[in-house]
Amino acid sequence: MATLPAAGLEDHLDRRRLGTFSLPRPDPGAFLSEILNQARAFVPSEAGSVLMDRPGERGLAPEASRLVFVAAFGPAAEQLVGQTLEARNGVAGDVYCKGRPYLLADPGADPTFYAQFDADSSFTTTGVIAVPIRIEHTVCGVLELVNREHGQFTERDLGLLEIFGNTTSSFIENLLDARRAAEMARRDDLTGLANDRFFHHRLTEDLIRADLMEQSLALLFLDLDNFKEVNDTLGHLAGSQVLKEFGLLLEQTVDHPRATVARYGGDEFVIILPDADVDLARAVAEDITDRLRRCEFLRGNFDWAEGPVRLHRHLSASVGVAAYPRHLSREGSTDLRKNLLMRAADQAMYAAKAEGKDRVIVAE
Repeated sequence: MATLPAAGLEDHLDRRRLGTFSLPRPDPGAFLSEILNQARAFVPSEAGSVLMDRPGERGLAPEASRLVFVAAFGPAAEQLVGQTLEARNGVAGDVYCKGRPYLLADPGADPTFYAQFDADSSFTTTGVIAVPIRIEHTVCGVLELVNREHGQFTERDLGLLEIFGNTTSSFIENLLDARRAAEMARRDDLTGLANDRFFHHRLTEDLIRADLMEQSLALLFLDLDNFKEVNDTLGHLAGSQVLKEFGLLLEQTVDHPRATVARYGGDEFVIILPDADVDLARAVAEDITDRLRRCEFLRGNFDWAEGPVRLHRHLSASVGVAAYPRHLSREGSTDLRKNLLMRAADQAMYAAKAEGKDRVIVAE
């Protein structure tokens, strides 16, 4: 039995679900192996596999997509896992495109049969059954068995395999629900950035890592200047939209490895830059303030307003920068150092406000 490594399976599970409840998060590789083992036990077969698409690479039409062998058993399982199949080819491609089970009893006489894998692996296919795997109503993959060990595949075998296909679909849906619940717990509802709870958790982790690796760490505190005027003149719905757009600007601007960008509250934002010194942190902050000065907000129509809404002035931000261990020593508890680092960055941000706003100040 072979499956893609956990990191490889992530590409095929990067999906979104409509549900909101939380379920346990099992190991996808172990589950797919077990599904194939159980299907093989009920319908003894020489080989079998699970193929899935990558949601980010789905074609405009199903036949334009590519399927990846994410799990397999049989003589060539190790070589098969990781290979791709164009969805317009073979039984698996037909099941994926049409969303219907398929029983192939005579490969030589069936135009759906794709002989390339046989040619590449010196394998001889005598029969195939395959069923779709769905997320809600969308086909995302295929479960197939090849070459029944005793006789030929029957409609009854196809019905049994459908049970395992439905189980696989339910598993993936439950896995996505669990991931969505976990993601919601760490995200700010308005901007989609990390929330303050996750920020505190990550800052503690990054401080500990900085000590273990003897590395530095930088923290940025940002506050939008005169943001209250947006709410007062255009309303709070417009203000919320501006915060969403500013959150997107931050995500697009901060590309530092392992950076954490979070909304701290109201119009305050924080950014953790692991393994960054003051100079790098200042450069990131200056890049943000420069892009903010040139950014136009509220362009277009919104369902909460009658007609177009425009913000007829450019926004700016005051940013405070502090770095560890430059602005505090490595002495004391992690909580103490976290609070001192936050205080240093926060005070630097207020100093930027006091000096006229729209600027970056490094802590003393």
